[in-house]
Amino acid sequence: MALKQQLANTQDLVEIEEIKESVVLLKDGGLRQVVMVAGLNTALMSESEMDIISSGYQNFLNSLDFPIQIIIHSRKVNIERYLNNLEARKADEPSPLLRNQIGEYQQFISGFVHENAIMEKTFLVVVPLNLINLPSKESVAGITKFIPFFKKQAPEPKQEEQNKELEFKENVSKINQRSNQIIEGLSVIGLEAILLDDQALVELFYNFYNPETIEKELQNIPGKEV
Repeated sequence: MALKQQLANTQDLVEIEEIKESVVLLKDGGLRQVVMVAGLNTALMSESEMDIISSGYQNFLNSLDFPIQIIIHSRKVNIERYLNNLEARKADEPSPLLRNQIGEYQQFISGFVHENAIMEKTFLVVVPLNLINLPSKESVAGITKFIPFFKKQAPEPKQEEQNKELEFKENVSKINQRSNQIIEGLSVIGLEAILLDDQALVELFYNFYNPETIEKELQNIPGKEV
């Protein structure tokens, strides 16, 4: 009984209701989309180039008429996939000398990452769409019971479902417009950005809520090979 209560309380801490059509639906009815942004190597830029980027970024922020949340997520580099690729390449290599060199390189990379915490930063922009909270069914019922001529006419279940789906489509269109504005605005200053799809969102939040496990590698990250 205690374990069941503990699991229920843990689920209550997660504000996500559902993920579909590249949209995170929250329990309070709000919608969120997540845009992943590639970083820039500023070490090779001149001071004038940095000033241009800073000015462009400032103009980009000033052009927004809605709030955004910027997240910088740091995590240890997961080299498991890279090591597996090396192992497959070693197995296909006909030369004994090259197979030995690949094996030594595998050991070096594995040992280096084990002894040194190599961090990877992920840059995310959270795009919100908060819906207007309509009166609940209970409050409406409490008001209308004092109106004698009010006739309750509940919508048909099928019609109600169609209305919800239509409303969801309209909200997705609105939040897509905001995300496209973010992506286009960042591209002007040379930043590559993509909208995370359902699978990438699931992996992202899995990493957030399970930090003690080996993090899943996000697919379709800007600037990286899949």
